[in-house]
Amino acid sequence: MKELVEYIAKSLADEPNDVVVTEEPEEEGIKLTLKVADVDKGRIIGKQGRIAQAMRTLIRVKAAKPANAPVLKFFS
Repeated sequence: MKELVEYIAKSLADEPNDVVVTEEPEEEGIKLTLKVADVDKGRIIGKQGRIAQAMRTLIRVKAAKPANAPVLKFFS
């Protein structure tokens, strides 16, 4: 999952070297945290959050069990 989020974010970012994805286990599943440069925040989130929602949908689809689907948080 981490690699998928990192690949998508780096593809969209103007500063791909500043993209950092961390993965933490939680009770309900996995928590993915995405940190990007301030200049890339709007590009990663997208208009009305469409790109962010699409990224969340992709990781939910990739998850084997929907109940344990990862949670994706965005930070800059």
